[in-house]
Amino acid sequence: MDVALTVPVPQAAKRLNLFERYLSLWVVGCMLMGVGLGRAFPGIVQHLRSLEVGEGSHINLPMALLIWLMIVPMMMKVDLASLRLVGQRPTGLFVTLVVNWLVKPFSMALFAWVFFRYLFAAWMTPSEAEQYIAGCIILAAAPCTAMVFVWSYLTDGDPAYTLVQVTVNDLLMPVLFVPIIGLLISGASSLSVPYAVLWYSVLAFVVIPLTIGTLLRAWLMRQYGARWFTDDFLPRFAPVTIAALLLTLVLIFAFQADNILTNPWHVALIAVPIVLQVYLNAALAYGLMQRLGVPYAVAAPGSLIGASNFFELAVATAIALFGPESGAALATVVGVLVEVPVMLSVCGICTRTRHWFPLKQVA
Repeated sequence: MDVALTVPVPQAAKRLNLFERYLSLWVVGCMLMGVGLGRAFPGIVQHLRSLEVGEGSHINLPMALLIWLMIVPMMMKVDLASLRLVGQRPTGLFVTLVVNWLVKPFSMALFAWVFFRYLFAAWMTPSEAEQYIAGCIILAAAPCTAMVFVWSYLTDGDPAYTLVQVTVNDLLMPVLFVPIIGLLISGASSLSVPYAVLWYSVLAFVVIPLTIGTLLRAWLMRQYGARWFTDDFLPRFAPVTIAALLLTLVLIFAFQADNILTNPWHVALIAVPIVLQVYLNAALAYGLMQRLGVPYAVAAPGSLIGASNFFELAVATAIALFGPESGAALATVVGVLVEVPVMLSVCGICTRTRHWFPLKQVA
């Protein structure tokens, strides 16, 4: 029987939508708006900052509501039925899980500790450095849930594999997120981690939204069908999710107005270790999969999952632990600022190096 190589079919260039393509610009706009509001209306901002779920909880009520509007629609994309596909491509899944949970948080802790404690020590106080270390660790310990579907699409990744990886990560998050954060923050800084608040954050921003999203997904698909759910229902949430994200950023920067105006260069300094760890973990996952013979359509999204972050959860957790005006919260927001341009560059590297992987053969 003759063996034929698959011939790539020319396709139109894949593009992000308007919001995704200019997310970094929207974040900068939110930063300017938030800082302006914080300086112009300090009384109103202070009142909003004081609205907590419980006294001393650090869980800001307006932000908690906005973050729920972001996270619940993301969790509705999680398909528990996809877990039956886990055994079909175990190598790619194993590599990305190792990078996500055993490499990325620890490499980020190391980078943050070296940069903020030593290389950038002249430009920040020890207390600021510890806050930034904590924020970077929280960011890296939250594996990506939503945007990874976009990165997978741009690199011609296997959508079924991407869904499996996201589902597995979301199920592991309640088990691994808390101990990893507690271990690394305590080890890399002198900050104490209020574990009760940390567990409450995971319950509020992972377990409950995942449960609600799963139940809503199952009920709506039974009632109206999978196509209606995917093509009609989920897209209706996009404007709400976008608005919630932008309003959350405006509030965070309003709460951070004094810190940013006092130390504007800190935003750029925080971005350095975040960007470095993204490229490190993407390269590690991608290279391991290439050496292990994993197909490109699995290796590309696997490397992107290993590099990107669930920044909505990271922001919520940093706020709950240290407050919306903390350096930790600022560090997680800087992660949002650099997410799109950095991840787009990783997508570009993947698409330009797909020839490193053998062409799939068909009988």
